[in-house]
Amino acid sequence: MSTTSSRRLPRGRYALAPEEVARIQRERLCRAMADVMAEKGYAATAVEDVLKHAGVSRQTFYRVFSSKQDCFLASFEMACAASLDGLTDPVTGGDDPLERCEAALTRYLGTVAAEQPFARLFLIEVFAAGPEALHRRAERETAMTAAIAGLLGVTDDAGRFTCRMAVSAICAMVAPPVAAGDLDALRAVGPAMVAHVRRLWEAGAFGAGTGPAR
Repeated sequence: MSTTSSRRLPRGRYALAPEEVARIQRERLCRAMADVMAEKGYAATAVEDVLKHAGVSRQTFYRVFSSKQDCFLASFEMACAASLDGLTDPVTGGDDPLERCEAALTRYLGTVAAEQPFARLFLIEVFAAGPEALHRRAERETAMTAAIAGLLGVTDDAGRFTCRMAVSAICAMVAPPVAAGDLDALRAVGPAMVAHVRRLWEAGAFGAGTGPAR
């Protein structure tokens, strides 16, 4: 996740191009939205809270976003990008699909631990943000399912359904420690999760081509 949004904009009329200023302001507001909601929740967060945390004016906010929900959805997309990066970026494991998947899950949990405010948007606050936010969450879970299926080489319907169940379980198990801000509990989820995926694989639950050699 970029940290550009937290840096101070340089002074001077020609210091940065307008497009770069707009990008930095957008990222700063998205991160401020995530940080404030991590403390107050979606319902209790006001635009004014985000402005104070980001250090920008109300005029700037409404030049970038049309509403609190618009800013939330942009922050949500940043959270999703970071989460999917953890599953789709090149990882160790070579040609072994199970090792690739296990490495990707470990990377995903590392991203969640490093970006807890953004993880909270995806895992918790999205349920208070309205139908559009829930629709986008469903789309991202579908993308996460496809990423897991791709890592494991799953091609049949039964295997994809198991991948979908695994993604739902991952989100459900990660949410409580994120809500509590409990890094120790979050780290403890990882090994158990990886071990269970391995057991599912060895049982042939991911479809054709998985399980012990016959």
